[in-house]
Amino acid sequence: QVQLVESGGGLVQAGGSLKLSCAASGRTFSSYTMGWFRQAPGKEREFVAVITWSAGTTYYADSVKGRFTISRDNAKNTVYLQMNSLKPEDTAVYYCAAMNPFRATVREQTSYNYWGQGTQVTVSS
Repeated sequence: QVQLVESGGGLVQAGGSLKLSCAASGRTFSSYTMGWFRQAPGKEREFVAVITWSAGTTYYADSVKGRFTISRDNAKNTVYLQMNSLKPEDTAVYYCAAMNPFRATVREQTSYNYWGQGTQVTVSS
């Protein structure tokens, strides 16, 4: 069982930065592939980024590539999402999710076993 708690959301102006954190409980955190998703008002939840258990591989949605960076610290049971050059269209509730065992369909919500409660990110124009 893994519990996930996101933090770091808030209100920021366009062009600004935020760093989200997702703290995980459980001694086997390092074995989980971790992902970030987001859901904007009136839209479906969408994939943002993923990082494998060893942090050897990362994937990003095209909409955030070059602006967002996912990372993890297995010693702290935490995964991060550094968001730079934020745009109003990045406004959403951001969720972290954990996957074990690894599934190649990392962009699919159904591949993940555990979810956090979400943190709101609002980007003003």
